[in-house]
Amino acid sequence: MKTVCLYFQVHQPWRLKKYRFFNMGKDHNYLDDLSNRSILQKVARQCYLPMNAMLLKLIQENKGKFRCSFSITGIAIEQFKAFAPEVLDSFKQLAATGCVEFLAETYSHSLASLASKEDFTEQVKLHAATIKKEFGVKPTAFRNTELIYSDEIGAMVSELGYKTMLAEGARHILGWKSPNYIYANAIDQKMRLLLRNYKLSDDIAFRFSNQGWDQYPLTADKYVSWLTSEETPGEVINLFMDYETFGEHQGVETGIFDFMKALPAAVLASGMEFATVSEAAKKYQPVSVLHCPHTMSWADEERDVTAWLGNELQNEAFSKLYALKEKVAKLKSEDFNYVWNFMQTSDHFYYMATKWLSDGDVHSYFNPYDSAYDAFINYMNVLSDFEIEVDKALEAKKAKRTKKQA
Repeated sequence: MKTVCLYFQVHQPWRLKKYRFFNMGKDHNYLDDLSNRSILQKVARQCYLPMNAMLLKLIQENKGKFRCSFSITGIAIEQFKAFAPEVLDSFKQLAATGCVEFLAETYSHSLASLASKEDFTEQVKLHAATIKKEFGVKPTAFRNTELIYSDEIGAMVSELGYKTMLAEGARHILGWKSPNYIYANAIDQKMRLLLRNYKLSDDIAFRFSNQGWDQYPLTADKYVSWLTSEETPGEVINLFMDYETFGEHQGVETGIFDFMKALPAAVLASGMEFATVSEAAKKYQPVSVLHCPHTMSWADEERDVTAWLGNELQNEAFSKLYALKEKVAKLKSEDFNYVWNFMQTSDHFYYMATKWLSDGDVHSYFNPYDSAYDAFINYMNVLSDFEIEVDKALEAKKAKRTKKQA
């Protein structure tokens, strides 16, 4: 019996407003409040609320046999609280069923695993505490930002107490092996890895509404026939995708909701079962060690990190950001930590990407800026003002301490 493991990523960045050089020193509100509110509420209407209601109904109709997993960034939870508390309530309803697992990740959907073990650890702990507070469960499985993974990152996650982690089933890492099995981390073999079946995941996430696709239209029965086929060997089929696939990237008019509504019954009727990430990891033994010495992700054809750190603009912004870490930590200020967190979000660096070849349409679709250079200038203006404010706060703190001692 094959197991289907459905996992959804929920994330919305705090978007920066147009922040010019002349704003520096005067304006310390960096966020585009109108855009953040309108986008979050639009996605809530089109995706989060209808999909959560559907999943709750599917769990009830299938008497708990339908199961799935989520990771929700801390940044997204902040926006739910600010703009759409009913979305957070609907996720809590799913949590209460016991059929939905919530994974840990970086609080800010950050690239901290590539920069600072200390900051990565802080982000993961902050996120886990947020999930415990909001949903009453302590995460036991981990999903890094954009499925970024390497042997070392996996070992680092294991040190934090997680026994299961998600990664991309990248062809250049797997070779002839199938992603449809459990693997072990090369450094700490107690760490179990679930690898995304990118072809079957992308059939839903990207190809579903493509009328030029030779498999269009995709029905639940056709899709399940692929899952059960001998051409899909293995024990656990990991279907990982952005939650915004449903209703946002694939609009309601494409039939994506009808497809999802029919999928659980079709899967269960075929003799397969559903499992959460942790359930799948417990059920099956690793078939071998996965060696991944270099960092990979689920992005672009290369499955590497060049979507975020692939050019000089991105690297300069990234270096300047993390150079501020120690200063921000010394302040121990909620306000400065809040800005520090949303400035780390990977989306800001994604907007600076200059990969306009095979992946260009993907990068342009998600990009609110006219060019990578515009994204860079805007980000650096905000970061420069933030740095000035951090330095001023440190000076004030030092002066206060000196005055006390005197």
